[in-house]
Amino acid sequence: MASCFPCLSARKKEVPRSAPANPHTSSVPGTVARTFSFEELAAATRNFSDACRIVGREDGLYKGFLKSINQVVAIKLQHAVDPSGSSEQDNGEFLALALMMSGLRHPNIVNLIGFCADGHHRILVHEYMPFGSLEDHLHGSSPGKAPLDWNTRMNIAAGVARGLEYMHDKGVLYRCVKSSNILLGEGYHPKLSQYGLAEHDQLSAPAAITGGTWGTMAPETVMTGKLFPGSSVYGFGVVLLEMITGRRATDSPQDVEDRHLVTWARTMLKDRSQFRRMADPALQGRYPSLDLQEALEVASVCIHKDHATRPPIGTVVTALSRLAYDVDPPESSHHAAPN
Repeated sequence: MASCFPCLSARKKEVPRSAPANPHTSSVPGTVARTFSFEELAAATRNFSDACRIVGREDGLYKGFLKSINQVVAIKLQHAVDPSGSSEQDNGEFLALALMMSGLRHPNIVNLIGFCADGHHRILVHEYMPFGSLEDHLHGSSPGKAPLDWNTRMNIAAGVARGLEYMHDKGVLYRCVKSSNILLGEGYHPKLSQYGLAEHDQLSAPAAITGGTWGTMAPETVMTGKLFPGSSVYGFGVVLLEMITGRRATDSPQDVEDRHLVTWARTMLKDRSQFRRMADPALQGRYPSLDLQEALEVASVCIHKDHATRPPIGTVVTALSRLAYDVDPPESSHHAAPN
């Protein structure tokens, strides 16, 4: 199927690769991260109460309102420095992480607003994404919530690919591309959470993996514990399959062979007559047949077993730009996720 990938260039409904950001969620180039005191962040979260906890994402993640900047934010408790340890080294590593994050400014990456290195506390402050994660909308069970339509799914996919392309161009690795790390703002504008960044940022030195999700991690990462540029392309391919099929990356169906989305998809992708069966039933057939075929072709080359054979993320961006319309869905058709 990889041979079919170049044929995507024949499509006419192309949008610019550097599509403008949603006005409600755009980044401000050159923004410098602020410093916050622990007392200010504690006050914003009612002393980090359970009522302010953002459920279902990262541990230690809270929603708070910062009066000093008049903004609702997401506050991430990184860790408390061990007083008996090398606090100078810990502080240096944390500040280096904050500096790297603050330098990532793109419409499809969640902005770091500031940080706290007050005493033993190490806390990151990001912009708050009101519509929750892509996982919430694909696999959540909130009553009355309409499923994401085809156009919205393709817009999200194209935006995520642009964010990954920007990171690769900056020499930054993304540790775990998965639907829970893709956050949604107004108009379902997607942004990659910075909590999925790898511990090391240079593509020239593959980074050891300390965490991830089975089903979304590339084979080479599972086998060697290393991360390569093609590894995030694989993770993106799994997420694209999730959006197309409505299936989780790893599920627990009665048929063991269907448990892993990639294993199931590779079997189905061998026969184009099966493509319609792969579409999410929640879409109720409301998608262009040719677009479904092309989206599956993109996903197919992204999940190739050999990371060197997968396309560069820039090639994926070009292909998906022909499937995305960048039209915000009607607000009445979806509902914001809680928290």
